[in-house]
Amino acid sequence: MIKPIRPVFAGMLAVLAASMLAGCGHGSDAPPPLAGAAIGGPFTLTGKTGATVRWSDFAGKYRIVYFGYSFCPDACPTDVAVVMRGLDRFTKSDPALGAQIVPLFITIDPARDTPKVVGQFAAAFSPRLIGLTGSQAQIDAAAKAFAVYHARGKSTPGGYLMDHSRVAYLMGRGGEPIDTLPIEQGPDAVAAELAAWVH
Repeated sequence: MIKPIRPVFAGMLAVLAASMLAGCGHGSDAPPPLAGAAIGGPFTLTGKTGATVRWSDFAGKYRIVYFGYSFCPDACPTDVAVVMRGLDRFTKSDPALGAQIVPLFITIDPARDTPKVVGQFAAAFSPRLIGLTGSQAQIDAAAKAFAVYHARGKSTPGGYLMDHSRVAYLMGRGGEPIDTLPIEQGPDAVAAELAAWVH
């Protein structure tokens, strides 16, 4: 099992706390929990075919962003499965809006997660999920933009683990942060959170 994920920055804790509090009730006039937070930003990464993928490629779409790695033994597969099941449930209830959401899985382990590997990992969960990798510098820059902690963890008989933040962001059509998805509460909670903010 992976150790509990360590916090990213002090500011990140405040952001997540605000998100959790705001998530207790979504009024129609309530601002998004992460409104104004310094989360997200331009990146240049690599998709499963080796083609360049930029943050700007998804302009006009809502985006779900999760950082993890394909060799993760438990947390990443669990979280990604919950996110994708939640997205599927929301899409079934509202196909038009569901189609406006792009889920992204960004590796924090580019040394092992080649374009092919990260593409296969993403495809195992859904054909909709886009797996992204890049150089270490590109991954570091993207992780920093999204306030995601990541570092090489302990060695194992099969290689090594990675320590990282465990959060799924919902980003708006303009790339702005909206909220974190309640992956710990299951697919129905994720679907409900999407319904609260995707319009």
